[in-house]
Parts: sequence; structure tokens; C-alpha cells
Amino acid sequence: MATLNIEILNPKAKKLLQDLAELRLISISEKTSNPFFDVIKKLRSKKSNISLDEITKDVEAVRTKRYGK
Repeated sequence: MATLNIEILNPKAKKLLQDLAELRLISISEKTSNPFFDVIKKLRSKKSNISLDEITKDVEAVRTKRYGK
């Protein structure tokens, strides 16, 4: 038995798959989402509007605090 992940682009394809399932030629099970990956996707989708100068200032502040210069 082979397992495939299929992305349905057209609703007609879903109907065809349902028909095949009714004929017991295939089995359809919907994958539940993984909460961990949902959080990762959410974090990655956020855009950062921070400039390179702001990053440099923050890094220098942390270094000064850490090393006491």
C-alpha cells in the first residue's frame, strides 16, 4: 500500500476522489494540523521592519551590558 499527499486544486478532483473512496478503491483521511508547526508558520510569516542600524544598536547595548565596557 502506498501513501500519497495530494493537494486538491479543483473541487471536481475532490469529488472524483470521494467517488473512488465510495467504491472502496482508496481510503481518504484528513491530516490534522500539528500545533507546533502552526506556531512555527505563524512566527515565520511575520515580517520584521527593523533596520540594520537598530539591530546594531541593540547588539552593542547587549555587549556593553554583558562585558561592562
